Parts: sequence; structure tokens; C-alpha cells
Amino acid sequence: MRNFILLFLILIVQCVFSQNTLQSYIEKAKENSPLIKDNINQSKINQLESDRLKAFYTKPQIGITANYLFAPILSTDNNKTSFQANPDVANDYYGYDLAASNGGTYQALLNVTQPLFNGKQYRTASELLATNSKINKNNVNITAHDLEKIIGDQYILCVQDKMQLNYVKETLKLIIEQEEILEKLVKNGIYKQSDLTALNIEHQNMLSQQSAFKASYRRNLMDLNILCGINDTGMVELQNTQLVMTANFNNSSFLEKYRLDSLNLVTQEKIFNLKYQPKISLFANTGLNAVYAPTIPNRFGMSAGITFSYNLFDGGQKSINKEKIKIQQNTVSTYRKNFITQNTIRKNKIAAQIKSYNERIELAQQQINAYKTLINTYKKEIVQGQLSIINYITTLKNMAIVKRDYTLLFAQKQSLINAYNYWNW
Repeated sequence: MRNFILLFLILIVQCVFSQNTLQSYIEKAKENSPLIKDNINQSKINQLESDRLKAFYTKPQIGITANYLFAPILSTDNNKTSFQANPDVANDYYGYDLAASNGGTYQALLNVTQPLFNGKQYRTASELLATNSKINKNNVNITAHDLEKIIGDQYILCVQDKMQLNYVKETLKLIIEQEEILEKLVKNGIYKQSDLTALNIEHQNMLSQQSAFKASYRRNLMDLNILCGINDTGMVELQNTQLVMTANFNNSSFLEKYRLDSLNLVTQEKIFNLKYQPKISLFANTGLNAVYAPTIPNRFGMSAGITFSYNLFDGGQKSINKEKIKIQQNTVSTYRKNFITQNTIRKNKIAAQIKSYNERIELAQQQINAYKTLINTYKKEIVQGQLSIINYITTLKNMAIVKRDYTLLFAQKQSLINAYNYWNW
């Protein structure tokens, strides 16, 4: 039972630990991103639209039409005036021309229209929707990649605040230890009360810095939650992160956008050219079609036929559209070449900056180690009453400054790596 409880507690700790990592925040941001969900839904809509177009281009259309036209006349044939609601024949009359109105219309028809030879039209329309779906999918990938960069930068700010809190805590610990020792030495007359007061003042300064860094950490953590869509205002301790540069890729995923833009233009041209294809449809109807009410029982029948249409000339729109697409393709190609050139320079620039930061971080670490050694020596000298407290405080301040610089250098290097990995994709 004890082993089970221990295992359960370990699992809980691991779960909590995994929830406060950079990757966990990135995954949460992707999960809550409305832009990602929008593009996923657009892909689903494209599939449904493809099904609709298949029905439109290849399936028969069946419908019902019904018409009733009432066109009475006032007849004056044989010098007799009479009102006729549904005239058959009249020579002298007032009202709509019987040749135009037929005296009325009675229709109730079942219509069937079957398009023929529309497979190419459907395939071309489906090709455009498939390209749009690929664009949506690529937008999902780009949005997810953008979130990795944005969340990474914000997470690094939080880690920077956390590191600053840590070195302040370390400095406070040293000050508190020396305060306890110095109080005894003051009582024994080895140091003055003013020395203890100076150390107490430095203690208050560190507490003030600690409060400022806590506020900054909380602010940046809340901003991180906002970016990730996390409804939480509680304080959590984020895990440290150590980003590394990714290996170079021969083909950048950013270039997929330009490939799909070019493919979309080609498909748009195919869609436009469909208007120059012949269109053939069969049609048939059955039902009532009469113009004279008394003969309605004898006017049930059917009809069938074929329709054909073909565009012979439209002022050269096809060649104009082709030239337009060609110019647009050239624009896409120009943007692609420009991105490749800029991105190569950009990555080389960031890589050089990272190398410079590595050298500066190494020097800062050496300084911190030297200060730690010096502080340990000063501790012994204070106990023996051989060191000025002002010198000790000055050394603490200098070490704190170096640690602050190290923290900033580390965070800036991580931001640069995050930027390099973003563009090296």
C-alpha cells in the first residue's frame, strides 16, 4: 500500500512538472488557437463543397414547376359583348392578345435535367478545392510554428525573471548569514554598529529587488497565459528551458506557401477556361401543360430534349486572363527568391550573434566563479575582523551585477536561438 501511494505521488509530481514546461504551454496555445481551428474547419468545408460540386456537375436535377396564368377577355364577336374567363377562339375582343397569353396557362410539371460530359469540369473544380485545403493545412502549420516562436519568447522572459529571483535569493542568503555573524562581532567590539547598519540597508535593497522581480514574473506569466488561452491567474513555477539550435534544412517549410500560391493560380486559370468548354445536357418533363381549361384532362403528357452551348467569342478574355496569371506567377516567384536571399542572410546574422553571446556568457561565468571564491575568502576575513564591511558589500553588489548580466545574456541568447529555429524551418 505504501509503495502504491509513493508511486501515485511520483506520478502526480511528474504530471505537475510536465505541465509547466515550454512544450506544454506551446501545445496549449495550439489547442486553443482560433486561427488553427478556423483553417481546420475551412478544410472540412472544402470537402463538403467538393461533394456539392459533384452533385451539381454529374447528378440529375429533379424539380417541380407549377404555373397558373389567368388572362380573361371581353369578347364583342357577333355584336355580342361577353366576359370569357378562358377563351378558346375570339376575333373581336378586349384584353391580352390570345397569341401572347393563350387565354391562360395551366402547368404542373416534373422536370429532370441531366448534365453530360461534365467530368472534366468537376475534376477541375475539385482540384481548386483540394489546393485550398492544402493552403489551409499549410496555414495551420505556419500558425503553429508562429505560436512556437511567440510562446517561446514569452516563456524566456518568465525564465529570465525566475533566474533574477534566484540570484537575489542567493545574495540575500549570504547577507543574512553575515548579518548573524556581524551581530556577534559588533557585540564583541570587533565591528561598529554602522557596519551592521550598512549590511541591513543592503538587505533591504535586495528585498526591494526581489519584490520587483516577483511582480515582473507574475506579469510575464499572466501574459503567457493570455497568449496560450489559459484561464488561470495563479502563480506557478515554470521549468527552466535550454533551447538548442536546430540543424540546417535544405528546403525551408516557408517555401511551401509560394508553391501553393503558384499552384492555386494554375488551378484558377483552369477554372476560368471551363467557360470555353461545350456544355451538353439532357432534359425531360412530364405532367400537365394546358392553355384551355376545358381540355385540361387531355393535356397530360411529356417532353424531352437536349441543350447545347458553346462560347465562340468573348473579346479575347481567355488570352487576357492567361497574361494576368503569368504576371501573378512572376510576382510569386519574385517573393520566393527574395525570401530565400533574406532568410539566408538572416540566419547567418543570428548564428554569428549567438556565437558572440557564447563567448560573453563564458566570460561572465568565469567572473561569477571568481567572485564566489572571493566571497568565501571575505567570509573568513570578516570573522577575523580583517575586512571592511563596505568592501564586502561592494563585492556583493558587483557579483549581483555580474549575475544580472549573465542572466540577461543567457535570456537574450535563448531568444536568438528561438529566432534562429523559427527561420530555420
